[in-house]
Amino acid sequence: MIDALNENLLTLSAASRKIPGRSGQGVNPSTLWRWCMRGVRGVRLETLMIGGVRKTSTEAIQRFFERVTAAADGHTERAETPARRRRAVQARAERELIAAGL
Repeated sequence: MIDALNENLLTLSAASRKIPGRSGQGVNPSTLWRWCMRGVRGVRLETLMIGGVRKTSTEAIQRFFERVTAAADGHTERAETPARRRRAVQARAERELIAAGL
């Protein structure tokens, strides 16, 4: 998750100019839009909406590249879905009840 107060925020257009493409120049801004909307190998670029403008950060781009590389190398992280989160909360509650003797 992007920390808006501590990370270097950029518009998708500005961020696209910082990422070297095949020609050595920046990638097209639509590439970043695709990364945040559809993702790559199950990994999506983190973004925030600030004042109606979608922004990302240099740190989020770094995390995105690291996760995509890990996915390409076969080291995938399991995404935390709402159902998985709910089961974890239920399991923790059951452990606490058992520990309390209830």
